[in-house]
Amino acid sequence: MTDEPRTEPAPPSDASEAPAAPADAPLPAFVRTAGNLTVAVTGATGFVGGHICRTLLEHGHAVRALVRDASKAGQLPRSVTPVQGDVFDRASLDRLVDKVDACIHLVGIIAEEPRYQITFHRLHVQATANVVAACEAAGVLRYVHMSALGARPHAPAAYHRTKFEAEEIVRRSRLPWTIFRPSLIHGPDGEFTGMVAKWVRGTAPPFVFIPYFGSGPMGTGPAHLVQPVYINDLAEAFARSIETERTIREVYPIGGPDRLSWREMLTIFRDAISPGSSKRIVGIPAWKARGMAALAAAAGLGSMLPFNVDQVIMSQEDSTCETQRIQSHLGLELTSFRAAVDQYASRL
Repeated sequence: MTDEPRTEPAPPSDASEAPAAPADAPLPAFVRTAGNLTVAVTGATGFVGGHICRTLLEHGHAVRALVRDASKAGQLPRSVTPVQGDVFDRASLDRLVDKVDACIHLVGIIAEEPRYQITFHRLHVQATANVVAACEAAGVLRYVHMSALGARPHAPAAYHRTKFEAEEIVRRSRLPWTIFRPSLIHGPDGEFTGMVAKWVRGTAPPFVFIPYFGSGPMGTGPAHLVQPVYINDLAEAFARSIETERTIREVYPIGGPDRLSWREMLTIFRDAISPGSSKRIVGIPAWKARGMAALAAAAGLGSMLPFNVDQVIMSQEDSTCETQRIQSHLGLELTSFRAAVDQYASRL
């Protein structure tokens, strides 16, 4: 039920809490800091990737996108150059990053499908190792990586643990890297936002109410907080990060300016999508949802539920962070949740 989950106790949220590269480690020269850069993007046809590609173009950069399915190339802006292949094919990665100035790596999953080799370790850790190796071999001048708020080595959710493993590969590399850790990402074409719109309109289960995973025996325990970040702000942060040396070897947590409980967030969604609606917002006990997800996964029926065990675990942890540093370093003005939702609600 979530796109980007959460953590409790509060996870490390700034670069000082991540292993630092040696202070005397050399950095490649980075001369061009604005405009006319060639940027390779993985995960370009996804929700986040599409927005980042468009924002890079608006900044005057040339974009080269890795596309696994040729039929999806049509989803990209016309001026994006598609490179067919995937993150497990070194030859296509070499084509992708040949003579580029920067690489933005976005590939990730929120749910596993082991029978199709779609696992957190493969798509987060192995894929990152492959992309980093190709970038190092090509001498790429900037590498920007999307992780997740809550990534840490001993997290209860495999999603967060593998996100952190991927970060470690990046930190150990010879690349001038930047890592972003977003909270829940929202926008008019996001999967989570689309699901909420269906709940509000009663066109998707549970039809008669709007659900979230609540704490405590009855799902009515203490509220966990989320700091949803608007996709336009996140895309702008990625684009600006390759235009300055200040972001090199920085880990940036990023959320919006509002810290909301799940009930508060869903109420704002409901009122914007369907003004005047009185549809109830109900907390489903997290322990019950976790058990259902575990049983479904054990029976090979996990895909029949719109959530999995990891998502339930992560929903019971706060996903909040300080944003002053990223705002200062990038001159970023973050959009309030209500203002963003009001802006795009009519398109849902």
